[in-house]
Amino acid sequence: MLGTQDALSLGSQSPPRTQDAPRAQDAPDAIYLNVCTVKGNAGALKLLRTASERFPGTPLFITGCAPKDFREEAVKVTDKVSFTSLEEIASLEQGEATAIESNVLRGSPFVGIVNIEEGCLDACAFCSTHLVKGRLKSYAPEGIVEQVKRLVADGCTEIQLTGQDCACYGFDIGTNLATLTQSILVHVPGNYKIRLGMGNPRHVCGYAGALLECFQDNRVYKFMHVPVQSGSDRILKAMNRRHTASEFRRLTSEFNKRFPLATLSTDLIVGFPGETESDFRETLRLLEETRPTVCNITRFVARPGTAAARMEADAGLRIPDSVKHERSARLAEAFQKIARENNALWVGKTCDVVVEKPGHRAGTSIARNEAYRPVALAGDIPAGTKLQVRITDAEAFALISLIRHSARK
Repeated sequence: MLGTQDALSLGSQSPPRTQDAPRAQDAPDAIYLNVCTVKGNAGALKLLRTASERFPGTPLFITGCAPKDFREEAVKVTDKVSFTSLEEIASLEQGEATAIESNVLRGSPFVGIVNIEEGCLDACAFCSTHLVKGRLKSYAPEGIVEQVKRLVADGCTEIQLTGQDCACYGFDIGTNLATLTQSILVHVPGNYKIRLGMGNPRHVCGYAGALLECFQDNRVYKFMHVPVQSGSDRILKAMNRRHTASEFRRLTSEFNKRFPLATLSTDLIVGFPGETESDFRETLRLLEETRPTVCNITRFVARPGTAAARMEADAGLRIPDSVKHERSARLAEAFQKIARENNALWVGKTCDVVVEKPGHRAGTSIARNEAYRPVALAGDIPAGTKLQVRITDAEAFALISLIRHSARK
């Protein structure tokens, strides 16, 4: 399930423009950067440099996951940067009386991103996000439903529900992600699809039946992102992950059984301090048994201030970089074979898609089907166009349809 991504929001109302050097007439009054540093600071710093260079002199406000080491690097990029939070942004006034909907972003005119919660109920040893975001804080379901309703009315065909850990949404206010999703489906009519964000397995297991029922509705992408991180229960315990490999197997087995062409997404870390070859083989076996179509494979890097960073400092636990690279290569090779086989099941099938963006190659476009699989199409097709296509080929990371299509009503 998906977590909050790096995003750039151009604010026209807040805070007041500073009296620095003259800027272009279309420059914003302020820029908000919603950053993610879960895999390191490089991507967020690149985003900050881009914004600073494009609009020199414009105040920059950073929210999202901004741990201490990132803040220290950010102020070296520009002295125009300030650090804030969604709560502080929400307290600002837009116009005369309307509060800013700080937990809503637009990925495009057709994609609405709604942050349903902040924080989490875990303290994973490798993660610095919980040090910044703190404990779970869920947004009111009624407000989320209204936000989705407005986004759909404004032309959004895709609604992404996001958060640090969507699976524990509502645990602090007496509800859960399945109940929220059903409420949206009941109260928001229209031709749109919901993509559920990332959720930790231990929380999903508590209401898996109700959540799987949500996927029966055609307005929910058959896509589930549950990061397992390791196939070794010994390493999961060291990571302070409070689920077991067997629990992940049961959850994903039920999902795959009920929705054979669905997209299962997970995350795996290799080279965590103390990981043995036996531990790694358990991870490899879990990958081969659960057969995800999307897998984020990360070589362990210690984040300052985390428990795992202290483990990494122990030479007896530290995994050499050469071993990390070798294991990640083996894992990637096995995963890509599985992903190609999963995608090959779509060849010859007809499916409905929505065009998302131009393709990497000239004269192509990328669309998404009902399982949120990327589909490469022939032609420069406008984003938001709905088509019915036949899949003609498949690669590890995309389906392919190299025939001309007509728009679907």
